Amino acid sequence: MPTSEEFDVLLLSLRVAAVGTVIGLPIGLLIAWALAKTSMPGKVLLDTLVSFPLVLPPVVTGYALLLLLGRNGPLGGLQEDLGVEILFTWFAAALAAGLVSLPLMVRSMEVAMAGVDPRLELAARTMGANRWKVFITVTVPLAYRGILAGAVLGFARGMGEFGATIIVAGNIPGHTQTLPLAIFTNLQIGDDDAAVRFIVFSLAVALAALLAHRWMLKRAVV
Repeated sequence: MPTSEEFDVLLLSLRVAAVGTVIGLPIGLLIAWALAKTSMPGKVLLDTLVSFPLVLPPVVTGYALLLLLGRNGPLGGLQEDLGVEILFTWFAAALAAGLVSLPLMVRSMEVAMAGVDPRLELAARTMGANRWKVFITVTVPLAYRGILAGAVLGFARGMGEFGATIIVAGNIPGHTQTLPLAIFTNLQIGDDDAAVRFIVFSLAVALAALLAHRWMLKRAVV
């Protein structure tokens, strides 16, 4: 039977993935909208940049976050001023999960928004709505199933994040040790039974997320 410590790892992983998804969702929405619905200059560059976490080793993404959040980084001084510490906390793991899962969310949301009939958006514009109001009242409501599907896929990716997490959050039992880190640790020390239990946890969450993602995509098409 799973121990209380193992359930704590599962709960921490769920929290990290959920917070990472919440952080990435508004950013992903704006990027997806820009790619699907605007002709802004630099779209190709934006599309390329948002795809980097898909093709780069996750440790590179983690190192970039480390440079950003470190004492000499752009946000290092701000953390000192506010009296907070992000590196090597569960919130750093959530940031890593959100950043790594962002491209998957953007792609799903971009497809969903591109499928919204532009005539409906144009009709709203002719009635006096600005771009922001059209986005909030027309585009997002019509594409919401695809948006939710992207969020679920991002959550599942965040649950499985390893490389970036271990760079910015470490592998601290009870504080930053998520499911992938726990699997790695237990395999390293030879506790195969615990590793298998964590793998079963991961498979169950991943299966549930993928089934939900598929169901939402089907509903979006109907």
